[in-house]
Amino acid sequence: MQISSLLKPEQIKLELDQEKRCNAINEVAQLLQANPSVTNFAGFYEELLARERIESTCLGNEIAFPHARTDYLKGMVLAVGRSQQGVWFENSGQTVKLIFVIGTPKRMVTDYLSVVGGLARLLKDATTREKLISAPNVEEFIAVLTQAESGR
Repeated sequence: MQISSLLKPEQIKLELDQEKRCNAINEVAQLLQANPSVTNFAGFYEELLARERIESTCLGNEIAFPHARTDYLKGMVLAVGRSQQGVWFENSGQTVKLIFVIGTPKRMVTDYLSVVGGLARLLKDATTREKLISAPNVEEFIAVLTQAESGR
């Protein structure tokens, strides 16, 4: 599954208002509320938070992947939030600038692993991360990820 196929401009917020972990995750997750693949937003969000309570979703390099595999979704969803000042993830002792909220139906294990692994590989590259953090608008943000995914 292509990461770029999950990116929708209305599901990317480049100026997060929240500075605390749970509030920021909520702010990003709210971008998915109108997505037709989300059958029960409250249920999805609760599972997202439950997963975050079990173990921090920080990957290092100022990136976090809050995620849930749940039956409250008909298809895979992705929302992105960016914070220039950073969001404090106290459960890992890290500041995060890019939050990728990922939701997937339980039955789509392979697609889930493909997207999470693909995003982790792309974001390991310092140049790609810097371009995402400095992208002036949503269109440029999507273009950076799409180009990185296609290997350009």
